[in-house]
Amino acid sequence: MPLLLSGQKFHNDLHKDKCLAIFAPLEGGYETRLLRRMRSKGFKTYITSARGLGDPEVFLLKLHGVRPPHLGHQSIGRNGALGEVQQVIPQASELFNEKDTNKLLWLLEGQVLSQSELESLIKLCTTDNKLKIVVEMGGSRKLEWKSLNDYILNEF
Repeated sequence: MPLLLSGQKFHNDLHKDKCLAIFAPLEGGYETRLLRRMRSKGFKTYITSARGLGDPEVFLLKLHGVRPPHLGHQSIGRNGALGEVQQVIPQASELFNEKDTNKLLWLLEGQVLSQSELESLIKLCTTDNKLKIVVEMGGSRKLEWKSLNDYILNEF
């Protein structure tokens, strides 16, 4: 249990690899313990689900447009059946308010992401040195992790 007491090995691997694929027991609780350890080491953390992410870079970091759902019979005079595009702020915008702090983005249910989406997450980490990303890729009997780059090379 030394990992859960200090989180030092996880912290060192996160700094070395910048992007980790994590496998945790399905009963949960490990992510909050590790997030608490990372917050105590100076990270600003944000946890969200990977479901419905689309293009991770745009959805998490850039202002993007979203169309409302089609609700049936509507006037086609102004915008057609598509509706107006509404501008939505990035989901992880609060994570990027402070420029000089280390940032940790934790994505739950990462097994739904495609190879190209995982590669774009790795690219995000390489462009921003302060950003670290942890993606939960499934369950395991014990807590384990590896570099997301190694995971992509072995799984896809």
